[in-house]
Amino acid sequence: MIESSSSEAPLMLSVSGMRGIVGQTMTSEVAEAYAGAFGSYIRSTGVLAPTICLGRDSRPSGAELMQAASMGLRSVGCRVIELGVVATPTVGVEILTSQAEGGMVITASHNPTPWNGIKCLNADGVAPPPDMAGQIIERFKAKQIDLVLEGAEGDVLVDDGANERHLKRVLKCVDAESICDASIKVVLDSVNGAGCESGFMLLKALGCEVVHLNGEPTGLFAHTPEPTEANLTDLAARTKVERAAIGFAQDPDADRLAVVDEHGSYIGEEYTMVLAAKCVLDQTSGGGVIAANLSTSRMIDDLAARYEGVRVVRTKVGEAHVVEALKASGKEALLGGEGNGGVILPGVCWVRDSLGAMALTLSLLANENKPLSEIVASLPKYTMIKQKFDLSDVGGLDAVAGMIQTLKETYADADQNDSDGIRLDFSDGWVHLRPSNTEPIVRLIGEAKDEERAWELINEVVGVVGLR
Repeated sequence: MIESSSSEAPLMLSVSGMRGIVGQTMTSEVAEAYAGAFGSYIRSTGVLAPTICLGRDSRPSGAELMQAASMGLRSVGCRVIELGVVATPTVGVEILTSQAEGGMVITASHNPTPWNGIKCLNADGVAPPPDMAGQIIERFKAKQIDLVLEGAEGDVLVDDGANERHLKRVLKCVDAESICDASIKVVLDSVNGAGCESGFMLLKALGCEVVHLNGEPTGLFAHTPEPTEANLTDLAARTKVERAAIGFAQDPDADRLAVVDEHGSYIGEEYTMVLAAKCVLDQTSGGGVIAANLSTSRMIDDLAARYEGVRVVRTKVGEAHVVEALKASGKEALLGGEGNGGVILPGVCWVRDSLGAMALTLSLLANENKPLSEIVASLPKYTMIKQKFDLSDVGGLDAVAGMIQTLKETYADADQNDSDGIRLDFSDGWVHLRPSNTEPIVRLIGEAKDEERAWELINEVVGVVGLR
């Protein structure tokens, strides 16, 4: 990731787009220029009049920024399909449905309301690969925007049916009738984000009794929007009081999902993918592939081992890498995801999707006919610890290569994966050390069956490479 402008209000540029502070580094002019750079890049690949799907989350600044992005795209000859306030995965669905050349989403994901940004999606409806993202960023920085002649600007189509089409794809991936028959009571916290309408629509279509918290898409988030335990105390309490079977929490652009059980206990984002995978695997015969990044819990490996012919493919951190692995698996691809509550269901789209994750989890509840807490208790259990260390005093990110080599030599007997930093797998746990893409820090994750062993692994690695 690249940062420009001041540290107080950075403009952050990455493989998936940009983020900044509204009115400071994230302005209409910036949005129009970045969209123009994106559209110019797409046209440079040989498509003279690309179709781009454009949506936004519910932030108050979103309407103005979407209008600016639409102008930027049309000024370089793109045809724009404006979808309004929709989830990021909904834009991914629309790219596939309309056979568009790409998409843009005005969103800052789980950042608070003062932030906004733009996510780019390629023709597969997923974040562009690094080379493509780099070229878009360079065009933006160099103001290399290929304006068309007056009168040749692209046109606009306003489409308000995207949520329905997204729901249809999700419903085809589960036995909706059995979920309806189970009459499941759900508390849904949509955090006033883009998933308010589609999340509620899905649950009603699945016959659920819904208690909807923060269900107005105002973008004025009722709590800190990242779906972590500390931010979901109201959801936890309400799920218990309502005697609901489950509580769901979406993030502002509705690509991630966190889960609360019937007792109001936060299950944890690492479990979202595992629950979804269990549903898929219970209904699969003949094996297949699950893709997960290197920092995702070993729970998914242990679960997959219970099913004949199922294998887990580990990837670099990043949604695009997980999708690449799924696509490479062809018809064997079952499910992908990350430990941040992101689930990718190939039958829906190639974007993390809270709607698909909800449907699969509800299908699991209906099929098991057990309380969620009992299902979770039957799953592999681990403790994960995440740390980060400043490298400013040890040579910055350049020092990481030496750390990786030291770990390779010290733990030669461990299973090693060095595709993204290095992950070392032992019989009773694992550690993953990887450099940040944004700042001079190294991230270290350790996981084991119990907290004491997880800390032992972390502390041992810290000592070996000389971190402090």
